[in-house]
Amino acid sequence: MTASQQSRPNTRSPQDSVPATTPKAATSAAVWGALAIVYVVWGSTYLGIRIAVETMPPFLSAATRFITAGLLLAGLVAWRQGPSALRVTPRQLGSAGLVGLMLLLGGNGMVVLAERDVPSGLAALLIAVVPLWLVLLRLSSGQRTSRTTLAGVLLGLVGLGVLTVPGVSGDVKLVGVLLVIVATLSWAGGSFLASRLPMPKNIFATSAYEMITGGLGCLGVAALQGEPQALELAAVSTRSWFALAALIVFGSLVAFTAYAWLLQNAPLPLVATYAYVNPVVAVLLGWLILAEPLSWPIVLGGGIVVAAVCLVVRTER
Repeated sequence: MTASQQSRPNTRSPQDSVPATTPKAATSAAVWGALAIVYVVWGSTYLGIRIAVETMPPFLSAATRFITAGLLLAGLVAWRQGPSALRVTPRQLGSAGLVGLMLLLGGNGMVVLAERDVPSGLAALLIAVVPLWLVLLRLSSGQRTSRTTLAGVLLGLVGLGVLTVPGVSGDVKLVGVLLVIVATLSWAGGSFLASRLPMPKNIFATSAYEMITGGLGCLGVAALQGEPQALELAAVSTRSWFALAALIVFGSLVAFTAYAWLLQNAPLPLVATYAYVNPVVAVLLGWLILAEPLSWPIVLGGGIVVAAVCLVVRTER
């Protein structure tokens, strides 16, 4: 309340009795709105990938997604903040490129390849172990870790073991499950290096360079596998095109912008909850839209992994 409001308590009109929206309430609404975007949109990307690779070559679709999104983001940065915001040193560009290759070629690229044989919900649950690998990487670098965090990591590894049962039993292809696990290791490694390498100061420029580099890496692998030559545009379904467009606009631009804003305007433990909400959203969407089966290993292993990630995130505040 301002001083002028305090000086005239008896002159309030009926409209004054209606409580105004406070900046804190508005901020809270914005935070929860941004969280809802990250929860739902990033949780739905696994479904989008699964639909896109139904009729699209995996690495070529990933390359199209990331190169397009990276160029769009770079254009937005130059438009809103000026071309100088994209200026980086060769070392910063090299660091962003390395991280981009690890995150998007080694991480997301392997997931795209695996989702030809692995249900989207199972892929999302396997990806949920990334925070656990990060804890082990930090531990290997000499950083101290609490016993509760280590207990969460061990619990998560048990869940990961249960999630591999569909591959071992033959319900899904084991190679697909292993590809997703390799993807989690690459994503965790890239995330770990990102905090230790000289990166560009502008987070949006960093993301643009990472997406462009990762996309070019995916394009190179696609070329080696002959995907561009084998592509028949007439054979690509309409729903695959829509899925790719949604991945570019919502998965790579809208959700990332919301996430970057949250990192600056919300408590980190709250932002980190996306790590165990996304898999749940992915499993539900895969079950509802693609009728993906919810077998006991997926339900049990997924529950264990989500509980473990929740424990680690809450402990590592």
